[in-house]
Amino acid sequence: MVDYIEGLHEQTKGEESKDFAKLRADATARYQELQEKAQPVMKVIEDPDAVAKLRSGGDKEKNLELLRSEYQIDTDQINALYHFGQYQYTLGAYGPAANLLYHFLLLSPSHELNISAHWGKLASNIFNGEWEAALVEVKDLRDAIDNPHGTAMAKPLAQLQARTWLLHWSLFVFFNLGEGQGCQSLLDMFLSPAYLNTIQTSCPHLLRYLVAAAVISRRAPKPAGTRGNRDHVKELTKIVQMEEYQYSDPVTGFLKDLFADFDTNQAQQRLTVAESVVRSDFFLSGFADEFVENARWLISEVFCRIHRRIDIGMGVEAKIDLKQVSNAFTMTRLTTQNMLHITRPHATPTATLIETTRGLAFRSQAIQFAMQSTTGEPQRGERGERGGRGGRGRPRAQEVVA
Repeated sequence: MVDYIEGLHEQTKGEESKDFAKLRADATARYQELQEKAQPVMKVIEDPDAVAKLRSGGDKEKNLELLRSEYQIDTDQINALYHFGQYQYTLGAYGPAANLLYHFLLLSPSHELNISAHWGKLASNIFNGEWEAALVEVKDLRDAIDNPHGTAMAKPLAQLQARTWLLHWSLFVFFNLGEGQGCQSLLDMFLSPAYLNTIQTSCPHLLRYLVAAAVISRRAPKPAGTRGNRDHVKELTKIVQMEEYQYSDPVTGFLKDLFADFDTNQAQQRLTVAESVVRSDFFLSGFADEFVENARWLISEVFCRIHRRIDIGMGVEAKIDLKQVSNAFTMTRLTTQNMLHITRPHATPTATLIETTRGLAFRSQAIQFAMQSTTGEPQRGERGERGGRGGRGRPRAQEVVA
């Protein structure tokens, strides 16, 4: 890193002289010092017999006692793993940093340092492109933020800020995992009551990615245990309408035009602008074709749902691809009138019951959260949503449910 900075200094022809030799010597000395402090713990980690004993220990308290009694390892030496991993991160050695922080998290009893280590490991996994490992870290960080255990994270403002950072960092992970797992994981996290309120409070611009993920994953294979995408679209339409006063762009506007105003002509025009926005967006540019294809499919679906009969000429003029929705509807062509008659399949009572009750868990959680936020009672894992801008309009989870 010193060599890199020295090269930049030469390129910019900086007038101020720097003693890069001293910087390099200081960095090397610091590295050796931290490595020496972490060496006792690293030897234990590299010993298969010691690792087997630690795995059979059951919990951190028993493992700490084992380390003290058999290997003379105390908490300060365990913390040396954290500091050495942090220094490896500053050097750009993200693989070794992630490895050191991983072992530190297995042994450390400190909640404060553990949260910091989770952030460092998440960043290291992102830089290394280890997306599955990064997804695990996103889930671990989410659990640590929602259950602060009396740490500084328990303060409402700190919790709100941490959730805001996690929402932004997770974009790197979700959109690199693909339209199936990645977009569905994004929808599940962003639409949970605590994180939805965080978006509404401090980062409404993330609604673009929420809407885009719903459109991109519309017809993607759904991972096991996820809700139908149609529910996401309905929820998002209400959210976009509520937040239009503080954030709107062509992507969110497309959803509003189509599912709130049912204006397919306006949606077609908006899609043209939204396509250019998606293609120039850092996270969405790789999904531009999927977004446009699924958006056109949605337009065709809505057009067929609001018409019982469609003149073929009118459909062509409206740029509706009737073949795209042939699987969703039973279409009979009336040759004498050049019309398509739309016959919608009727849902069975069982399917109707499943569709109606599918969102009960989410809505119940949203109602509980909104009620406790209104009365000011703390809720485990759901604090801090009233922070920021004086908590204006925070009981919005009730509105979503309504």
